[in-house]
Amino acid sequence: MTSSRMALSADFLAAFAKLPSQQQKGVRRMISQFERDSTASGLNYEKIVGAKDANMRSLRIDGGYRAIVLKPDSGIVHLLLWADKHDEAYDWAMRHECRVNRETGALQVYAPQHGVGPAQAPPSAPAESGIFAGLKNRECLRLGVPEAMVAEVRAIRDEAELDAMQARLPLEAYDGLFLFMAGESYEQIIRDREAPPSPVDDADFAAALNRDESRARFVLIDDDLELDAMLNAPLERWRVFLHSSQRRLVERHWNGPVRVLGGAGTGKTVVAMHRARWLARHVEEGESVLFTTFNRNLAADIKANLGLICTPEEMRRIEIANIDSWVTRFLRGRGMRFRLLSGRDRAAWAAALDKKPASLDLADRFFEDEWNHVIQNHGVTSRDEYLRVPRTGRGVRLNRATRADVWPVFEEYRAGLLERNAMEFADCYRAATALLEGGEVETPYRCVIVDEAQDFMVPAWRLVRALTAPGKDDLFIAGDAHQRIYSRQPVVLGRCGIDIRGRARKLRLNYRTTEETRCWAEGLLEGQDVDDLDGGADDNHGIRSITSGPEPWIERLTGREEQAAWIVAYLEALPAGSDLRSTCIFARTRSERDSLARELEVANVPVEVLETEAPDDSSPGVRLATMHRVKGLEFDRVLIASANMGLIPLPAAIPSTDGPERTAAESSERSLLYVAATRAKKQLTILSFGTPSPFLV
Repeated sequence: MTSSRMALSADFLAAFAKLPSQQQKGVRRMISQFERDSTASGLNYEKIVGAKDANMRSLRIDGGYRAIVLKPDSGIVHLLLWADKHDEAYDWAMRHECRVNRETGALQVYAPQHGVGPAQAPPSAPAESGIFAGLKNRECLRLGVPEAMVAEVRAIRDEAELDAMQARLPLEAYDGLFLFMAGESYEQIIRDREAPPSPVDDADFAAALNRDESRARFVLIDDDLELDAMLNAPLERWRVFLHSSQRRLVERHWNGPVRVLGGAGTGKTVVAMHRARWLARHVEEGESVLFTTFNRNLAADIKANLGLICTPEEMRRIEIANIDSWVTRFLRGRGMRFRLLSGRDRAAWAAALDKKPASLDLADRFFEDEWNHVIQNHGVTSRDEYLRVPRTGRGVRLNRATRADVWPVFEEYRAGLLERNAMEFADCYRAATALLEGGEVETPYRCVIVDEAQDFMVPAWRLVRALTAPGKDDLFIAGDAHQRIYSRQPVVLGRCGIDIRGRARKLRLNYRTTEETRCWAEGLLEGQDVDDLDGGADDNHGIRSITSGPEPWIERLTGREEQAAWIVAYLEALPAGSDLRSTCIFARTRSERDSLARELEVANVPVEVLETEAPDDSSPGVRLATMHRVKGLEFDRVLIASANMGLIPLPAAIPSTDGPERTAAESSERSLLYVAATRAKKQLTILSFGTPSPFLV
């Protein structure tokens, strides 16, 4: 009897997900039997004659299905690479190779073009004419290109040819080549990857499996429980596999705050969750990790997903709460009793506006915005502070004398809040920060993780800084100002006591959205100024999706009835077996969402409306949600309905006068559409009737 161990590839799990249920059960039995005795006769462990890779073997799942494994030159770890019907499995094995890249140390699966070797280029494209012709062979290898595909790569003439080769290349090779083609220097790409300084032993598969590049697509099975968890959710790759660029953010000690940027779908939340698990394994007894975000729904989703990857002990060390819930609970837990406001106290605000100086022609909206973006955002509590506070981005200039004239409005409102024992969230943040900075209370948090950081206002950041002592692994911040849909004011982390110098990173691979949808969605933000959360500028240069699909479709209709009929016909035309739960229809407002729900119910379409603070469950039916409900959601198919003038952008959200406030509001509305569009994993459709949204023109 010869025992062996198995490692599963990400490709195998994708293939496993497509197998019929009976064959999936057969795979479980096969793996168990192989690890007990790899020589058992029932496995039909056979060499694949004629395969490019001499170590390719097959295992019997049942009479009609085979699994493809790679036999190591030494050691007992076999690599489970693919599963399919007999002939299709053998065809896959004939086309693919699996080897260790001696320059990166990564274990790679790839499909070289037949007849093209390291020293042979395709006759139709001489290597010297290719866009990568300037790279030396070793440089290609260090970018992740398998040796058997170097000649092909050096002959690539344009982006289209690189895209055509994507499915046959290892992911890190395509990633490196794309970045190089987009203008990133070879030296910078290699530095970011932290590649081995010298060639490695390409026969040592066991060592290769432990490297970050390999762990992005291979996992060694430790026990049956781990195997069952993977096979029960084979498409949820985020649980098991992290791209090497993600893993380098997760599994290390940092000497201070870290900020991670990345466009929609680049895996920022996944990285933050794995970081939470890693930290939970490293904090001391009595210490814990706080995972906070702005959106309540996202906090609930994060808690559920962390439960899928963490042990009960790890979960005990992680607290998950949206920042508003946390600060309210914190203050009330210390005996503070107050009425929490989600907006203005109308009576107090009306009394405050009575203090408007008659000599100044300032609209009520000016005072509202001044209160939100200057007074509350900067924590102004006195006249002297207001005379000095910066008002960057405000459209109306105020000299010191004019500031002094308008201050009584805000002074009156603060007095009104105090009289009514009412607090806005910004007041809660400041009160909690004062308690923590004054040493009156301590928290158990050794580490704080912030997700969706772009929607935190300045007082919230000062609170975050006060939640844990500065030092190793203190703050981990993930965000993207392209997705700022709540707070319109950029922040500078450095001014909030959060120093990220030398620890600013960016994710560039989009795992959720197809390249076609990503390009369309990013086009919505073209020309918009986007900050990097620390006083600099950010853009999506170099971000690339790893999947392709149909171009987003814009359907212009004549009215509500035709839109409803079009949606019904669209749903009826879905392929047989499609689950309506994987389709979501987004609307800009609750009233528009509810109108769509009624129209579909009349047509006997099962509908599940996703409310603002309720999790999505397993109820049948197409999903309907507002565009503000999108955080934490993703669907195979997304329809954005009623994308009309008068709804997108929403007039009530846009100031009537030109200026920075109007520009910021319009940018926020564009970001809202961008975020909704990037929830689509496979297909995006935009519907409009009447006059279409100006964002679609």
